[in-house]
Amino acid sequence: MARTDWKAEAKSLKKKVRKLKDGLTAAAAPVAEAVGEAVGDVLTAARKALKPVSPLAPASFPVLPAIKGAEFAAVEAGVRYQNRKDVMLVRLCPGTTMAGVFTRSSTRSACVRDCQAKLAARVPADAGAAIIVNSGNSNAFTGAVGDRAVTAVTGAVAEALGIPASRVFSSSTGVIGEPLPFEKITARVPGLVAALTEEAVEMAARAIMTTDTFPKGAAATVQGEGGVIRISGIAKGSGMIAPDMATMLVYIFTDARIGANQLQKMVARNVGATFNSITVDSDTSTSDTLLIAATGQSSAAELKGPTLKAFETALHGVMRDLALQVVRDGEGATKLVEVRVTGAASDEDAARVAFAIANSPLVKTAVAGQDPNWGRIVAAVGKSGAQADRDRLTIRFGDILVARNGWRNPDYRETDGAAYMQRQELVFGVDLGLGRSKRSVWTCDLTARYVEINADYRS
Repeated sequence: MARTDWKAEAKSLKKKVRKLKDGLTAAAAPVAEAVGEAVGDVLTAARKALKPVSPLAPASFPVLPAIKGAEFAAVEAGVRYQNRKDVMLVRLCPGTTMAGVFTRSSTRSACVRDCQAKLAARVPADAGAAIIVNSGNSNAFTGAVGDRAVTAVTGAVAEALGIPASRVFSSSTGVIGEPLPFEKITARVPGLVAALTEEAVEMAARAIMTTDTFPKGAAATVQGEGGVIRISGIAKGSGMIAPDMATMLVYIFTDARIGANQLQKMVARNVGATFNSITVDSDTSTSDTLLIAATGQSSAAELKGPTLKAFETALHGVMRDLALQVVRDGEGATKLVEVRVTGAASDEDAARVAFAIANSPLVKTAVAGQDPNWGRIVAAVGKSGAQADRDRLTIRFGDILVARNGWRNPDYRETDGAAYMQRQELVFGVDLGLGRSKRSVWTCDLTARYVEINADYRS
């Protein structure tokens, strides 16, 4: 065969191979696309399922003392989440006194309005009480349908426990604007009642979580006259956190002997410096609820005098601990920040400045980037609306004097500020030099993870 024939044959074979390759590629394309989509779906699901625990979380859930007269249970009802407990029930003994504070949102949920009405109502003599909570659906902005759902859930609990429906308090947390599938909850009430035990408080704390990355608990004891008085509290909260009264659910239990009116006044006195002094994203929820139950089962005498003061101090400590845990679990948070304002002309001005700094996206993103950009704090003070004088203003990062008398401290070094910002817990001190009022507010940084969590919240 001539040499040219070999070349022709080679060209022909190349064409056939190319044609075969193109055909195989075309045939495989749908398969590859399907596989790619499947892998993408798996990765997306895995990413959503993976919820890394906040780096600011406590090492473990604390050991909470059992509260005589308070029993807990939790079950999986599938309200929104799968393969996890999402409904919890608390049974409280006859004679329990109740108090609470709630969101002041004008779009507050059906559960909140129901709880407020029940706390204001006359209490039947020696009636017990109960609290039932679901996660995954807030039953907010659901109209008359939401009201009927509350009635159905609290009615089912009342019937199962043999107590008046007026003593069953409910909370719902999760997505706004979707009807609550209350039948899923009522169907699990018998199982909840059968599982009630004093030891299931941690399980209850986990059941009320939504975007939380860890369950939250705190406790204290007080030596009373004739015995020990115990306090145990649990909370949930991670995003949509801002005052009135921050976005969360909180349940505190004590075996103290104390009247409902006195308990209500005590909680109201202490909510300002605790749950109303935290912010993650400046957004107030429709569902914020704090309920406190005193079973009166301690062997100690009724609270009065020095013991009453000691109890209030301990209760404040539990409330503050739970509030700070909520900030530590702020969505995407990597740093806890205390904004400590002093020298304000009034309490109102101290609060204005503290929250202006704590809620500033510029300040919070600087913290996330470990950037000691103290100019952003100056800007936040200026926008707050509070009385301020440039030449009296002092700013500190912890013990580091950054600025004073209207100018940067000549001894301040940027490297010192940068090193300080690498810490997990920060204190920004601002003294206005105008008076004696002060306020501390706690917040966290604002990271890309916050955007991811909230962008994907309903999908």
